[in-house]
Amino acid sequence: MRIVIAEDDPLLREGLALLLRAEDLDVVATAGTPGEFLTAVDTHTPDVAIVDVRMPPTHTDEGIVAAVEARRRQPGLAVLVLSAYVEQAFATDLFSVGAVGLGYLLKERVGRVEEFLAALHRVAAGGSVIDPEVVGQLLARHRRPDTALGELSPREREVLGLMAEGLGNSAIAERLFVTDGAVHKHIRSIFAKLQLPPDDRVDRRVTAVLRHLGGGRG
Repeated sequence: MRIVIAEDDPLLREGLALLLRAEDLDVVATAGTPGEFLTAVDTHTPDVAIVDVRMPPTHTDEGIVAAVEARRRQPGLAVLVLSAYVEQAFATDLFSVGAVGLGYLLKERVGRVEEFLAALHRVAAGGSVIDPEVVGQLLARHRRPDTALGELSPREREVLGLMAEGLGNSAIAERLFVTDGAVHKHIRSIFAKLQLPPDDRVDRRVTAVLRHLGGGRG
């Protein structure tokens, strides 16, 4: 796995590189600005980019903008975005163009090495990962019964939240102490309530997560 890291904090940037190299992962470049990051992507064609949300010069959304541009330049590039805070608008913007090979984590997850590495590998494999704190705040914001999400039962909302974290059916069943069959029924119900019929061109799990991130919008 070839990785580029874009982080303007030198200590965190080098700490991430050391952590990943200790796990025998190939960090091919590190960058402190969006411009350096995009140059590194063009030069090294990595498999995964780890990108800070807030980067120079304004420390607002430069990381998100650079991540979207990197995926435009290199379709299929997996991107794991790191943020110091729960920034729901940025998460929504990032996932609005699709969730395949995308992750959004709080920086504090890096300290939980096993969780962080599991998220990185999941994103690299084409999955999607959304930090549980982001999921929790989004669910709390959108409980109105007049939204598509508002029609979901409490258990269905739990299942959708775990789907957003990138968990598969078996992992969700283990987390909720239920059977795989029960999880499958909940997911079928979620698809029905969110009006997501079977479609060979669309990953319904991804669409459901995007609907979830968008707060129930169609």
